[in-house]
Amino acid sequence: MSVIAVYPGTFDPVTNGHSDLVQRASKLFDRVIVAIAANPAKTPLFGLDSRVAMATEVFTGIENVEVCGFSDLLVDFARQCNAGVILRGLRAVSDFEYEMQLASMNRRLESRIETVFMTPAEETSFISASLVKEVALHGGDVSQFVHKAVVEELASIGTKL
Repeated sequence: MSVIAVYPGTFDPVTNGHSDLVQRASKLFDRVIVAIAANPAKTPLFGLDSRVAMATEVFTGIENVEVCGFSDLLVDFARQCNAGVILRGLRAVSDFEYEMQLASMNRRLESRIETVFMTPAEETSFISASLVKEVALHGGDVSQFVHKAVVEELASIGTKL
């Protein structure tokens, strides 16, 4: 039986922390779908198409990883992909309560899909997309926290890197 995992998020932008998690997950699951949420309520810095393009470039070369944008309810998207797992990252204890609520709601909405939590590597545990954007928008160098394609996208929208 093939196990498909959906790794959802806004990925605004995709960071080395996300990359670490996807690379490790690709060894655990037959297929990993990086599911980029449209999520206009968060007013992302990058549009959905840009976020999908960046993530696609970042994950090129990992054969069992694909990138998709979505705007549906997560469990509906996971069902459409025949996924049995929703993958979530936990950077700190402070993430746990919110992630537990999401996992419980998703289990109520679709009991056949399990949520699996992974923790980041120690060297990426402090990286968040919000922090990367903040540093970049104030002219800081984020090249050690994101893929070069993301650095280029940040530069193209007027940040000083």
